[in-house]
Amino acid sequence: MKNTLTQYVTLCKPRVVALMILTAWAGMYLASSDTLPLSLWLSATAGITLMSTSAATINHIIDRHIDAVMHRTQHRPLPTGKLSTRAAWSFAILQGVLGFIILYFAVNPLTAMLTFFSGIGYAVVYTLYLKHATPQNIVIGGLAGAMPPLLGWTAVTGQMDAQGWLLALIIFTWTPAHFWALSLHRYEDYRRATIPMLPVTHGITFTKLNILLYSLLTIAASLLPFAIGMSGWLYLISAILLDVGLIFYAIRLHFSKDPQIALKTFRYSLVYLTVLFMMILLDHYVALT
Repeated sequence: MKNTLTQYVTLCKPRVVALMILTAWAGMYLASSDTLPLSLWLSATAGITLMSTSAATINHIIDRHIDAVMHRTQHRPLPTGKLSTRAAWSFAILQGVLGFIILYFAVNPLTAMLTFFSGIGYAVVYTLYLKHATPQNIVIGGLAGAMPPLLGWTAVTGQMDAQGWLLALIIFTWTPAHFWALSLHRYEDYRRATIPMLPVTHGITFTKLNILLYSLLTIAASLLPFAIGMSGWLYLISAILLDVGLIFYAIRLHFSKDPQIALKTFRYSLVYLTVLFMMILLDHYVALT
């Protein structure tokens, strides 16, 4: 029983979804000038989480044959047969329907529909089509993964404001360099699976250059909340310190021959986004008090 439960949790991609929920909370709190109602916070968190884990499960289902030939993913529940495809579909549908109902009736219809289309964008458009169609897959498909802060924003305001889109922009610019660093580290996996990731189609040197350029875009986007008055000095100082680390790893990766630098760059990028959104939340809390 415990092992089966672990397999279902794995389908949900909990670490990825946890980061998405953190960014959704940032959207919620920055959209609210007063105390956020607990009922709204719980409903939005539950609904976005359930629909995100549903999309993650569908991603597992669609990618199960590719996962079987990649070292990084061959031990997932579906390639190993620990869970059946039918069970995974039932799990995905249950989560998706429940999450949509919660968002539609307990939050607002706009957030429910945006979350639905974000899930479709990731689980179907990206996984089923873009991932196999173009080396720019992660750039185009990255919009779906960048939506959580906007979802949090609309959960509170009921509308899509520029500030919510700005939070999404930070994740949108961050995603390509983050994922390309992983694809450099797992180059042989993607080549074996014939997935047209940028290192496979355009080479390692070109990919490193793009990581550097997108890191610069991410740095520019990270400074915009302070520039437009969304955040204060605490956030700015934190963002600058994190940006120094981001560009340090990007430059190091660009000139290094050490294959482990790509993995270190990938891991730092996770720390970067996590801490950046934690600090934007802390900055907002300090401003209110």
